[in-house]
Amino acid sequence: MTVPVALTIAGSDSGGGAGIQADLKTFEAHGVFGTSALTLITAQNTLGVHAVHALDPRLVTAQIEAVLDDFPVSAVKTGALGNAGIIRAVAAALRGRGLPLVVDPVLLAKSGDALLEPDAVKVLRGELLPLATLITPNVPEAQELFGLKLPTDLPLLLKGGHADDDVVIDELRTPEHHLRLHAPRQNTRHTHGTGCTLSAAITANLALGLALPEAVRSAHRYVQAAIRGAPGLGSGHGPLKFRGHTT
Repeated sequence: MTVPVALTIAGSDSGGGAGIQADLKTFEAHGVFGTSALTLITAQNTLGVHAVHALDPRLVTAQIEAVLDDFPVSAVKTGALGNAGIIRAVAAALRGRGLPLVVDPVLLAKSGDALLEPDAVKVLRGELLPLATLITPNVPEAQELFGLKLPTDLPLLLKGGHADDDVVIDELRTPEHHLRLHAPRQNTRHTHGTGCTLSAAITANLALGLALPEAVRSAHRYVQAAIRGAPGLGSGHGPLKFRGHTT
């Protein structure tokens, strides 16, 4: 039996709650073998980001190609990309591969610290988003990327966690699908890495062969359970629980 393989292209969170670390834990919880290409390194904990170092785009390219040339990758996701040079490198390495791609357009960390240079937003829109099977912005990210009017020709999962309502609504909007997922808001500060975890769970589900709506539904349930089971670590926004996945 062949084990499904997924690739995450993202930054490192030294606190282990987001980024590459959260993605790999989520892949593992879904029974998917995780591979990675590191884009940037952060000195980070539950209280915030203390330092960021972006890697050379050539090294990012080399990591992606090393994985794709050897492993039977079934799905790919991107997270924090840092700058325009890395975005261009990632897009060039993935273009023409025909792999399902989930783009989590990480602009800010949970603490509000910037993880993408402002001049890179245009490059993200022009180079990477057209390759995406799904783009997973929260409301502030969607506003930064698209302004007041959401595009109708791009596959979006608009995350509602930043709203103040008692019910959180995530909305899948693609040319083929329109799906609204509801969940009661959980009164907790332990929500670090929810966006990374959701996009990684969707990627894992796509690697497992699920159709996009089912992949999103299952990932939505997984994240809600991960928030409920958060271990309560750290003095700020704590990490989630990554085990105990059920489809």
